[in-house]
Amino acid sequence: MSILSLNPYHHVIFSVSEIDKINWAEVHEVSASELRKSLDGTKTFVKYEGTVPECVTLLSTGDGPYNYQDFITILRTSEWTDLKTAIDK
Repeated sequence: MSILSLNPYHHVIFSVSEIDKINWAEVHEVSASELRKSLDGTKTFVKYEGTVPECVTLLSTGDGPYNYQDFITILRTSEWTDLKTAIDK
């Protein structure tokens, strides 16, 4: 069994305009300052374990949930990672 498949978290991508809808007690992150943003600054994500938190269900721009393996694939795209910089390193 892959270590990736043991990761218990689900990930949901959403617009940064909805950050104020997040209840930090319901997700893994503890504040907006922890959130990673897409390179263009328009999207972010949260992760959670178990059932979908109510705050996540209220996101009108929510995309997901994604398991860890699928989410890593998304983060490796040009929307989230500067591929030129990643290749040069």
